[in-house]
Amino acid sequence: MLARFDAVLEVSVSVDIDCPAADVFAYIADMANNPTWQQGQQACTWTSEPPLRLGSTYDQEATFLGKTIMSSFEVVEFDAGSTIRIRTTESTMPIDVTRQVVAREDGTSTVSAVVRGDASGVFRLAEPAMKVLVRRSVRKDYERLKELLEAGRGGSSSW
Repeated sequence: MLARFDAVLEVSVSVDIDCPAADVFAYIADMANNPTWQQGQQACTWTSEPPLRLGSTYDQEATFLGKTIMSSFEVVEFDAGSTIRIRTTESTMPIDVTRQVVAREDGTSTVSAVVRGDASGVFRLAEPAMKVLVRRSVRKDYERLKELLEAGRGGSSSW
């Protein structure tokens, strides 16, 4: 079930990455890695014990449009190796993110993401510009992820 938002922003992105799907999934499913590839992410800290699973939780600090956004998230869908969906449980900007990784026949992978957000709160006045800014930000983040992983700078997952 999708989260209900008053003012929905939705961005979809897909990128091919020249890395094995298992490695890509392990990296993007470890939210502690978010600050290395997502602009504006300051910190992500798991608040639940490993292993990563349905119901795992973490806290995140980010900045967007000059505002600090503190959020708590929960993993609401998890299919090891292919899909992770997270949703805010507390935030000034509620979001719901689904990340999927699909192995390709040539040993590479395709990563896709759907980011849904609610701009009805603190960002309501900026809503018309928000769609453009969020779309640009998400696309750049996934381009950065591709560059990072293909250069072998992804490091290892802490989970």
